[in-house]
Amino acid sequence: MLHFGVVHELYNPMPGRFKDYIAVPKPNMYQSLHTTLIGEKGTPFEVQIRTWDMHRIAEYGIAAHWAYKEASFARGKKANVTVTEDKLAWLRETLEWQKDMQDPQDFLNTLKTELFEDEVYVFTPKGDIKVLPAGSTPIDYAYNIHAEIGNHMTGCRINSKMMPIITKLKNGDIVEVITSDNAKGPSRDWLKFIKSSTAKNKINAWFKKNQREENIEKGKDLIEKEIKRIGMEYSEIFKPEFIEGALNRYKFNSIDDMYAGVGFGAITATKVITRILEEYRKVHKEENVEDKLEELSKPKVQPKPSKSGVVVEGIDNCLVKLSKCCNPVPGDNIVGYITRGRGVSVHRANCKNLNDLFQDEETRMINVYWQTEKQAAYNVDIEVYANDRSGLLADIIAQIEKTKTKLMAVSSRANKERIAITEITVEVENLEQLNEVLKALRKVDSVYEVKRKK
Repeated sequence: MLHFGVVHELYNPMPGRFKDYIAVPKPNMYQSLHTTLIGEKGTPFEVQIRTWDMHRIAEYGIAAHWAYKEASFARGKKANVTVTEDKLAWLRETLEWQKDMQDPQDFLNTLKTELFEDEVYVFTPKGDIKVLPAGSTPIDYAYNIHAEIGNHMTGCRINSKMMPIITKLKNGDIVEVITSDNAKGPSRDWLKFIKSSTAKNKINAWFKKNQREENIEKGKDLIEKEIKRIGMEYSEIFKPEFIEGALNRYKFNSIDDMYAGVGFGAITATKVITRILEEYRKVHKEENVEDKLEELSKPKVQPKPSKSGVVVEGIDNCLVKLSKCCNPVPGDNIVGYITRGRGVSVHRANCKNLNDLFQDEETRMINVYWQTEKQAAYNVDIEVYANDRSGLLADIIAQIEKTKTKLMAVSSRANKERIAITEITVEVENLEQLNEVLKALRKVDSVYEVKRKK
C-alpha cells in the first residue's frame, strides 16, 4: 500500500475506482491493485500495482505461474514446475463440470463464463468474502458455501432484511441463508435464476440422486410421447439391439440411466430417439425412416396464448391472471405459478412476493412467456415525487397526453415537507410504451423521482 500512498500524493484519486484483486483474486488467479487518478489536465488514467509474479500471470496466463519460480524469473532462467493444491482447485472443479455435462458446447460456455465474466463480492455474516459471477442470487451464494446449505435453503436475509432468494446480489451485500431440516430440496425453477456453474451442477446432482425413480418415469413418458408423435410404436423401436447405440453415444450405463437423463433434462427425448432410429434404419432398410427423422426435427406446435397475451408452456386454454401485486406488462421477465382452483398467476421475476410463493405448497412454478404478436392493454401504476408547486398536476397530465397514452386514474397529495406525491394509472401495450411515459414524466419541472409502483 506504500506505492498507493505515493501515487495518491502526486494525483487526486477518483472516488469509487479502487479495486483490490490481491485480497480477492479473480477465478483465473489474476491479482493486482487498481486505482484511477485524475491527471494534470483533468484526464483520468489507471495505475496497476503488482509483484513480478502477479505480472507474469496477468501477461501470460495461469500456466506461467506453474512454469517458472519467482526467483528464476528475475534471472531469466527456467525452473522446475511447482504446483500447489490451491492452484489446482479451479482445475479440479472444471473437470467436475465436464463430467456432469453431456454437451461439449455447454461445457465450453461454462468455462468461458466462469473464467472471464465479471464478479460480485459479497460477505458472510462473519465478514468472510465470497466471490460469485455477476448477477448471482442467494441461491448461488448458498451452494458456494456447501451443497447441503443450498439443498435445505428456505429463505435469506440480505443486509439483515428478508428478501426473495432470487434477488440479484450487489457488491458489499451481507448475505445470510435460512435453512430448515424439513426443506424438500431445491426447485427446478431455481435453474432459471442462478448464474454459477457450481450451483447448477449441485442442483442437477440432487435431482439425479433424490428423484431418480421419478425422473425415470418422466423420461420414459417423454420418449413414448415423441415416438407416438412420429407415428411409430414404442415396442417396435425400443429393442436392445437399437438402444445400445444410444447408450454408447451418450455414455449411459443402462436404459434407466438414459430415462433418468431425459427426465431431469440432461438430454432431450428427440436426441435419444434420433440415435435409436439410426440403428433401426440399418436393419429395416426397406422402410422410409427419413420421414420419421424429419418429423422428429420439426418443432412442436406452440400452445395458444391466453387473453392476457401470456403463453403457458405445454398448456392450452388455461386460466391466466396477471398478478396485481406487480402488474407485469409485455417486455417484463415473468414467471408463472399454478394455483389451486385459480389457474396460473403471472408475476414479474423481481416481484417481492416470489419468496412467499416459493414456500407455498399450494403453488408451483411453470414456464410462461409473452406472445409477441398479441396486442392487448395493461394497467400500470406509477408514482411521481416532486417539489410541490402551482400547476404541477396539470403539467404531469399534459406530458402523459403527449405520449398518446390513455390515463385511467390520477390522485395527488402533498405532505408537510411540501413534497407532492402523485399516483397515476395508465394503460399501455408493452414495456416500451411504459418506458416512454416514465421518461416523459421525468422531464416535468420540479419532478425528482418517477417509479413504477410495486
